[in-house]
Amino acid sequence: MGAKVLERFPAGSPRGSWPAEEYAAERCAEGEPATVVMDLKSDAFLVVVPAADED
Repeated sequence: MGAKVLERFPAGSPRGSWPAEEYAAERCAEGEPATVVMDLKSDAFLVVVPAADED
């Protein structure tokens, strides 16, 4: 199973700011199962949803 990246946020946000988590929460409120993961290579937080299976 794969994942689709909805949005990318730099890891260096100001202290107390959680834009990736806020964006994911907004998507979840709209019924989209979004989660936040860390991409260590690019030093960024990614908001992802499960990729649709293509048969």
